[in-house]
Amino acid sequence: MSIHLSHDMETLHKHILSMCAQVEEIIHRAVDELGKPDVELYRELSERDDEIDRWDVRIEEECLKILALHQPVANDLRRVTSVIKINSELERVADLGVNIAERAASLVSLPELPVPDKLNDMAHQSLNMLHLSIDSFVHLNSRLARDVCSQDDIVDNLNREIIDDLLDTMKRSSELIEPAMHLFSAARHVERVADHATNIAEEVVYLVEGEIVRHRAEFWKP
Repeated sequence: MSIHLSHDMETLHKHILSMCAQVEEIIHRAVDELGKPDVELYRELSERDDEIDRWDVRIEEECLKILALHQPVANDLRRVTSVIKINSELERVADLGVNIAERAASLVSLPELPVPDKLNDMAHQSLNMLHLSIDSFVHLNSRLARDVCSQDDIVDNLNREIIDDLLDTMKRSSELIEPAMHLFSAARHVERVADHATNIAEEVVYLVEGEIVRHRAEFWKP
């Protein structure tokens, strides 16, 4: 690897890690808001999402520059292509964080409907998957990445149970239909966080092992 390529790859790595940290914080704060709706927090996270969008463009431009100037091969090429995809996944996760915060803020003026315990459990599971997927990338740990992928079914099952419970609530109490719908939407966004965490983990498996494991659940077992 040339000195210039090494420098550019190191800079790219630092930038994607900075973006990882910011996205993870946005999701944590958005999920916390479900239990204590805050309109100002929603506005703050919306502004921070604009910053994530700028990071998204900057990192993609850095990746394209490396591909054009250095024409990397083998491991370096896999790393650049993986960063492009992980960068896109992170930007979408940040969008989901804003969507979750928006649903939470909408609950402020509505009849009180406690956040279901299952939704809290699913949020914790999704956040943990996101954290572990980022860890697997930082440490190039494909075993950990496969473990993240294997956890996605847990979130999917919780999501189905939450939706069923909220539908029952809406049938029993018409005055709770609107807040239940906001929680319904929030649950779907939380579930999508786990999907993106899985996508990141799959990219880590490709980066480390050179194996494309999308749509191949048999490879998710550590």
